[in-house]
Amino acid sequence: MSLRFPDPAQRAAIAAAAKQAGVSMQEYILSAAYDRATAVEQRFLEGFKTSMARSSAAFAAEPSSLDPSAEQRAAEQEARQELEHQERGHAA
Repeated sequence: MSLRFPDPAQRAAIAAAAKQAGVSMQEYILSAAYDRATAVEQRFLEGFKTSMARSSAAFAAEPSSLDPSAEQRAAEQEARQELEHQERGHAA
């Protein structure tokens, strides 16, 4: 792995951190990249779990709170029939 740093101060800081950790610069950089990638993955998984919980709650809701009552279904059907009747009247 070729390590090139345009900023000598950055290279020195990374070299010092790697030395303090007791690992090579390559190992230090790869470990940092892995840690960052797994942190991103964890944030994604937490968001996904939150989304799944929200979806699950919506599907677990009582059917009576989601399904319209018989009266509401009848009113909707009557309104639909009125609209269809009006559309036929305008088409003629």
